[in-house]
Amino acid sequence: MMKAILLDIEGTTSPITFVHDILFPYAKAHIGKFVETHFGALRHEIEQLVSESAGDDTYTVPVDPTEPGSISAYLEHLIGVDRKSKPLKSIQGMIWQAGYESGELISSIFEDVPRAFRRWRDAGVTIAIYSSGSVLAQKLLFRYTDHGDLTPFISNYFDTTTGGKREAASYSKIASDLGLEPAEIVFCSDVPAELDAAGASGLLTTLVVRPGNTTVEDAGNRRVLTTFDDLD
Repeated sequence: MMKAILLDIEGTTSPITFVHDILFPYAKAHIGKFVETHFGALRHEIEQLVSESAGDDTYTVPVDPTEPGSISAYLEHLIGVDRKSKPLKSIQGMIWQAGYESGELISSIFEDVPRAFRRWRDAGVTIAIYSSGSVLAQKLLFRYTDHGDLTPFISNYFDTTTGGKREAASYSKIASDLGLEPAEIVFCSDVPAELDAAGASGLLTTLVVRPGNTTVEDAGNRRVLTTFDDLD
């Protein structure tokens, strides 16, 4: 029996194009000004970025922790190489927060998602999110949607502070945090490697196929869905 559903965001609840064509460019366009304006408040993230850059073979320019321009340049590089960097995700979340609150950003959600949220909630199923984006970014995305505020439906949010999405231990920790047996949780994602990791920890898994997603040539014996209308 499904007691909780764990959802990826990009390509699962939201179009990949919204993340790559709107959110990422928005953050990149505003990083310079944001870092300059909030430099003193970003001390923790800056320390993490300097440490990260020291072992980064893809970036040969020394990162100066006293220069906003140096920090923002490295952040732009991390966006360009699609690095799952914790300080980058944190700063992106702060930039997106300003964009959502000003009305410049409205997140795009697949039309079946709000229906499914209501149906799962009414059935007593816990709804949780697991994304490489920060918890702040996740909450903002579901609060400011083209279908209204969906955060009242969501009980838990998990990001990479829990662990990598391709590591089985991450899903074991999520099951423990939810207070459930792994087999009572269904994880939905468009990424087979994430589903493999979740399955290795005992979660039930579902491959989500949405418009714009990377084609999966061989779904194996995974359950495949094109809409959450079919998941109960």
